[in-house]
Amino acid sequence: MEQEIATQNRIDVQPKAGRAHVIVIGNEKGGSGKTTTAMHITTALLMAGHSVGSLDLDVRQRSFTRYIENRKSWVGRRNITMPEHIVLQPLAINDTAEREAFEKDSFLHAMAHLSATHDFVVVDCPGSDSHLSRLGHAAADTLISPINESFVDFDLLAHVDPDSLAIKAPSIYAEMVWSCRKARAASDGASIDWVVIRNRTSHIHAKNRNRIEKALDELSRRLGFRQVSGLSERVVFREMFPAGITLLDLTDEEANASLTMSHVAARAEVRALLAALQLPDRAR
Repeated sequence: MEQEIATQNRIDVQPKAGRAHVIVIGNEKGGSGKTTTAMHITTALLMAGHSVGSLDLDVRQRSFTRYIENRKSWVGRRNITMPEHIVLQPLAINDTAEREAFEKDSFLHAMAHLSATHDFVVVDCPGSDSHLSRLGHAAADTLISPINESFVDFDLLAHVDPDSLAIKAPSIYAEMVWSCRKARAASDGASIDWVVIRNRTSHIHAKNRNRIEKALDELSRRLGFRQVSGLSERVVFREMFPAGITLLDLTDEEANASLTMSHVAARAEVRALLAALQLPDRAR
């Protein structure tokens, strides 16, 4: 079921209704695999027998929503469970305070409904700073920040010395996450499990990869996040979006050929990622 709720940098936290575990996928950079990650997590949870709600906070791109719409067309008569999906709509108003108040009300309404009726809620945030993105981050039980395994994406988390690669200071995004964690703890005493996943690793030289992993290890201790391996760069991910399918759906028929070792390895990556997230068992 898909609903549309009209909406439209302070951090505002409200206790969430119900018992759902909220998984938020967010960072402030495009092209890191946020939507692909969100769709695979959603599909894996549904296949495990969980009830899942999904929420798209990217009111401009709506990639998560388009992925689910494509999936709805693919499902057809197949006996496959879909998430209950909500996409927020932008509010065309120039007054910032009024727009943010409307966004907050719309976000809380959507979250209250999804949290009360599902085991998990998966939230996809835009790749930029926005009021809705901050609301989403602060509501997370598990916050997933995908990054490509390069120092270009590492800058999303921290600024480093160009010569020694020593960490000079957390990034604006890392400071925002820290503020969200403090606000969440003050609001309901809950903690946010921040997980940084390293995506698209196939073409990274081993020496450079070791340098990135070493820097991430140091930063994880300073900022309090866990880092796990994510999804490698594979053509198959780009091919699946128009059909709305994921690696977990892929069969010989869907691949229009026998599944290759690359398909099998990619599916294993998805399953390993789900295990590394250490999500609670919320089956009803």
